[in-house]
Amino acid sequence: MELTNLQLDRIIEMVWEDRTPFEAITYQFGLSEIEVIQLMRSELRPSGLKDGANASIAG
Repeated sequence: MELTNLQLDRIIEMVWEDRTPFEAITYQFGLSEIEVIQLMRSELRPSGLKDGANASIAG
């Protein structure tokens, strides 16, 4: 699935909020939890993941 920049920004925002369950992202964008984690790892610098993203994504 090809995501627009607006969709990517929204997914990243939802994950950073840290109160949005993966199920909500799956429902809205059709991405599994693993796909969201892979997306976050590919879109953000490693330091960004350590600084504030959901701990399950940072690994």
